[in-house]
Amino acid sequence: QVQLVESGGGLVQAGGSLRLSCAASGLTFSTYAMGWFRQAPGKQREFVAAISRSGGSTYYADSVKGRFTISRDDIKKMVYLQMNSLKPEDTAVYYCAADRGTVSTFSQTYDYWGQGTQVTVSS
Repeated sequence: QVQLVESGGGLVQAGGSLRLSCAASGLTFSTYAMGWFRQAPGKQREFVAAISRSGGSTYYADSVKGRFTISRDDIKKMVYLQMNSLKPEDTAVYYCAADRGTVSTFSQTYDYWGQGTQVTVSS
């Protein structure tokens, strides 16, 4: 049974930092591209960042480029999202997802999803 469990969310002031973690189990982690998505109240889920199976390629939404960094640790079966210079508009539930295909920015291609972790940025 595949499980993705996010952690690290919370309340932070604008300009602050958070590091999200996603622990994967039940899958051959190194064969999956990984992504982070977010969903704010009343809005559709949107792409945030993705990393290829090898870790050699990363992709970011324009809104987070230069502020967020995605990384992975295949030994620990973990994927991380380092978020710096946070803004109130980053407030959302953040989801980790696994894609058995090539790395993608489209949520429809992802096979497994976590339950999400809340990030709230106060102004």
